Order: sequence, then C-alpha cells, then structure tokens
Amino acid sequence: MKKIVLAALCFLFFAAPAAFGADTLKIGFNIPLTGDIPDVGESSKNAAELLKKQINAAGGVEIGGKKYTLDFIYEDNESKAESALSAARKLITQDKILGMIGPMSSKQAVPAGETSNELKTPMIAPWSTNPNTTKNRPYVFRACFLDTFQGPVAAMFAKQEFNAKKAAVLYDIASDYPKGLAEDFKTAFEKINGQGSVVAFETFTTKDVDFSAQLTNIVKSGADVLFVPQYYNEVPLIVKQAKSLGWNKPILGSDSWGSGDLMGLCGDDCKGFYFVTHYAAAGAKGATKDFIDKYQAAYNKTPDDVAALTWDAINLMLTGIKNAGVTGDVAKDREAVKDALQKVKDFDGITGKMSFPSGGDPVKCAVVVKIDEQGKFSFYKSVCP
Repeated sequence: MKKIVLAALCFLFFAAPAAFGADTLKIGFNIPLTGDIPDVGESSKNAAELLKKQINAAGGVEIGGKKYTLDFIYEDNESKAESALSAARKLITQDKILGMIGPMSSKQAVPAGETSNELKTPMIAPWSTNPNTTKNRPYVFRACFLDTFQGPVAAMFAKQEFNAKKAAVLYDIASDYPKGLAEDFKTAFEKINGQGSVVAFETFTTKDVDFSAQLTNIVKSGADVLFVPQYYNEVPLIVKQAKSLGWNKPILGSDSWGSGDLMGLCGDDCKGFYFVTHYAAAGAKGATKDFIDKYQAAYNKTPDDVAALTWDAINLMLTGIKNAGVTGDVAKDREAVKDALQKVKDFDGITGKMSFPSGGDPVKCAVVVKIDEQGKFSFYKSVCP
C-alpha cells in the first residue's frame, strides 16, 4: 500500500509541472522595477497583471480549440543596459519563455534586442522608439512609432504651432533614446527652417542635475522653442532651472514625458506645454476608455502611455501566438510566432492601428498632447504617416 501511495505521489510531483506547462503560455517581461525610472516598470507590470487576470478568468487563450493559461515572468533590468542583457538571457535560456515584452527604454532595449535576436526569441519593445532596437533583427518588434517619425512630428509642430524659426535642444548624450531623437528633431527642423536654425544643441550626461551652463546658452541663443526629449524624472528639474534663468518661451517634449509622475514632480511649471506621445487618456473612447476605466478601478490612477503600450504589446504577442499555433517545441514555436508577427495587418490596439509591412516597426499615428490647466494630458491633435 505504501508503495502505491509513494508511486502516486511521485507521479504527481514529476508529472504535474509538465502537464501544467503544456497548457501554459509563458511570456517574459524585461522591465525597470528599480533604478532611474521605476514608475515605468510599475506601469508595465500593472497593465500586464490586469490583462493576465482578465484573460485567465475567462478561461485563458484559445488556440486550435484548446485553452492556454497565461504565465508572466517579471525580471527587473534596474534601468541598466547590462541588467537588461542578463534578464533577457535568463528569461530565454532558463525560463524558456515563448516571447518577451520589453525592455522599455531604448538604452536597455537596443542591447536586449540583440540578445533576443541571437537566441531567436520574439521580443516586442512597447516603448522603445530608437530605430536600432529593431534594425536588422527579424525577431524584434515594437508597439510604438520610431524617433525618425517622432522627431519630424515635433519639428513640424514647433513650426506650425509656435511659428518657430529657431530652436534649441537639450539632451542626454549618453542615452540612446534622447540622443537619437535630438538628432532626428535637429535634422527635421533644419530641413524646414534652413541650415543652422537649431541655434543651440546642448548636451549633458546621465545623472547630471545642474543644467545652468547649457540653459544659459539656450536663453542667449534667441531660440523660439526648446525641445527636451528626456524622461519624466529629469524634465521637472530642467524646466524649473530654465524658468529661473529667464526662459519664458514654449518647451516641447517627447513621448518620455507621458510616463511616471511628471506632474507630481513638475506641477504648475509644466502646465501649458506640449509633447508628442502615443495616446491621450483624457477624452478617450471605445476600447481605450474601457482599458482606462479598468486600470483606474484596479490601481486608482490613470494609466500612462507605458501601460497602454504594454497592453497593446501583450495583445500583439498573443495575436502572433494565436496565428502561429503552439506545438510544444519552444524553438519551433518561437520561430513561428516571429513569422506570424511579421504578417500582422491592421492590429486594432488601444494606442491605434498597427501594421508591419517591413520588419518589426509598425506604421501608426502619433498624438500631440497638451498639459492643460488641471495638469491633465489632453488630446490636442493626431499626426499620421
């Protein structure tokens, strides 16, 4: 009798994980839960948990007549490139994920994308706008527009909205995202207004907190607008110092303004400014409003662009998985998902429609948001390719 019981227990112990694994879709998240931008990681995880609970509560993801439960594995990349690399390698080689969501910022997404591509695992970066994230990497995709689109959108908006003939730029030269976007803005603005119309192109390095020298040059330059493509935790300090040095003209931002607690840190100083981003929560309708309502009910705050893009990235990954099918052979399934993602057309995301006509970069629209007098990010205009 003891032998029978022992045999049964051994069967349960060794067989159960395999059985559960066969009915589970394992997806990894390479996100910054600590480090410089922890709010970004929190927003991403919040959206992921909300979607996972919703899908699993409904019985899971149906593929080929079979239901699969979602299993999400979160790895903290600490907002560091080297940690993003090790997180990607762990998720792919040890956890045996089918696909990876993240990293978020380009500083981590560019190197992690190289690893993901080398290990032939589909990766979707929700928030990384740097072209190098997906360049020559068939396994790497994104859910957002590129800086090569965002830069010209910001430059044209500065011209049309402020009649800006001269512009200044302040950016972190040591970080892929702001560096690339600053250069794209400069190229586009000078194409519109002529060579030399970017009259101040000032730089700093990560962790700097004193921008007085650069901002003094910007104030003296005669620029009509200041473009600051920096993260939510850096913008308030830059804006406050600029105003203290006499800058009283428009400051224009990028999609990195829309994440985290920008207004909690910046307050009245940022009201009235504009930034280019992926979606606007205020005035949203349809599926976007439904997502916002669910997120607010769960977390008692309005979801930022990172949360919305994470939601889209996961659903995009699931679309690829559904279209590819699941065999249980991880290597073959990863390749099939990659092939399926490359064929996605008119994916109806809450941040807009997406198609992938050439590789991992979606064709989609951008939104210009105005920070209104209530401190809310209100829709101002949409700009499409």
